[in-house]
Amino acid sequence: MKKTVTTFDDNFASSDTWRIFRIMSEFVDGFEGLAKIKRGVTIFGSKALPEDHPYYKCACDTSYLLAKSGYSIITGAGQGIMEAANRGAAKAKGTSVGLNILIPKEQVPNPYINYLMEFRYFFVRKVMFTKYSYASVVFPGGFGTLDELFETLSLIQAQRITSIPLILVIEEYWRDMVKWLKQRLVKEGTIDRQDMELFRMVNTPAEVLSAIKDFYKGPKGWK
Repeated sequence: MKKTVTTFDDNFASSDTWRIFRIMSEFVDGFEGLAKIKRGVTIFGSKALPEDHPYYKCACDTSYLLAKSGYSIITGAGQGIMEAANRGAAKAKGTSVGLNILIPKEQVPNPYINYLMEFRYFFVRKVMFTKYSYASVVFPGGFGTLDELFETLSLIQAQRITSIPLILVIEEYWRDMVKWLKQRLVKEGTIDRQDMELFRMVNTPAEVLSAIKDFYKGPKGWK
């Protein structure tokens, strides 16, 4: 049975002063609601990809394998890759978490979630993604996916969160971006060469699972 946690109250006053308390309530509810989630793997990716797309199938198969291996799956609760990830977790009878965002153009949570939380504020929701991620798996996506990817990279680089495996799936999709990072950012000195080791590119569900396991073998981090 799906459990839903709504993290806001529309009866709050709309002034900035009172909004602080609404923000605080979202943080408190988020922390309490997600603290029980064990070994959460956050999966990011495009909401626009249909069920018959190869990336959708790969995301579904990946989350199925991860859930069967004892990991919880966390997504943004929407369609596309998010739906595929929750679907795979549900098929495996695993923990399938959705962190839904309440926006003017309503996002309807996908039907494969067994633990749903709803947020009004993007920044609170993003904190929950990073704080409770044992690993982050990034499938092809657009601006939102890139935002989540680079925020996670920035937080790891700045040591503001504990280092976690950050995995880009479908190497062909990410290859040109990674090439640009090396040829421009590393070359210009705006990032260090070792920053390119903060993530890994893979192609298959088995490689995702292997990358997570490799990261946590012995001293944390890939060798």
